[in-house]
Amino acid sequence: MNTAPETKNVALHATERRSLAKWIACMVVGAAMAGITCATAQSPIVIQFSHVVTSDTAKGKAALRFKQLAESRTGGKVRVEVFPDSQLYKDREELDALRLGAVQMLAPSLSKLGGLGADDFLALDLPFLFKDRAAYRAVVDGPVGAALLQKLEDHGVKGLAFWDNGFKVFTSSRPLRNVSDFNGMKIRVQASKVLVAQMRSLGSKESVSPLIDVRVALKNGQLDGQENTPTNIYTQRLHEVQSHLTVSNHGYLAYAVIVNKPFWDKLPTDIRAALEGALHDATVFENNIAETENNKALERLKASGKLTIHTLTPQETSQWRTALLPVYQESRNWISAETLSALRVAYGAPP
Repeated sequence: MNTAPETKNVALHATERRSLAKWIACMVVGAAMAGITCATAQSPIVIQFSHVVTSDTAKGKAALRFKQLAESRTGGKVRVEVFPDSQLYKDREELDALRLGAVQMLAPSLSKLGGLGADDFLALDLPFLFKDRAAYRAVVDGPVGAALLQKLEDHGVKGLAFWDNGFKVFTSSRPLRNVSDFNGMKIRVQASKVLVAQMRSLGSKESVSPLIDVRVALKNGQLDGQENTPTNIYTQRLHEVQSHLTVSNHGYLAYAVIVNKPFWDKLPTDIRAALEGALHDATVFENNIAETENNKALERLKASGKLTIHTLTPQETSQWRTALLPVYQESRNWISAETLSALRVAYGAPP
């Protein structure tokens, strides 16, 4: 596995690349919104697919599977360019780039979609909401998931699929067992009001920062810990700059595959149908491997010898749940009563 920053095959320095991308975005947005999508043998339709994790995660592998299937099934009329590991955009930049038309496809975590004005997605960030992967899939594969994706369309974005990752754990510079252990800690979370409230309820200071910057911040002591899935921790090499890992399974991390809606709607009907089929099969592939990938990553983290591993006991889990109950009350300020009610119908009352 080769994920070290110094070995990335990136032509431009990250800062220069993002500056160039933003300039290009301003130049091409008119063309994107005008729906210039006609392909010829000389100029296939180009779909730039940007994401912020490495190619050897479930999401990274599924993005490459989609590229393979899309190009094959359209007979070369579509070219998919995949940019992993924040090569084009960091977490905070990619949604703006999508709406501008500077990039056509993303697979952001559900936490980020509140930044589009779709705060109801934050319901899926509620702590200890899902007891297992099947419970999560029952929600997103049913009416709740369909309604959430529909809410994106008012913001120029079309939601196409949900991709799994898995349950989150904490890494830290000191053990995190009891709720009191969080006092004074600075913990990185994604840009989600629910996740910020989660850390405050646990007694820590939250830090919202792009994934690509987390390792350096942990190494330099600017952060004391972070939450993520085992695959992201391992492939981002976060375990090399932390000393403890708590298997808490306190929240579920998943993604939505989204596209620029004007671009997608103006694709030729046959091309769009082929891409939908390719994405369906890539989604089945991704969701079939995500849990296994996380289990493998957790074993690799244990075998690395870098971390002291602690799994929450039932008593500790109960203590965490009690401390996090205020997050549910506070979440009513952002998440509609309709979505919370639908979630209860689909899954049962929150803890």
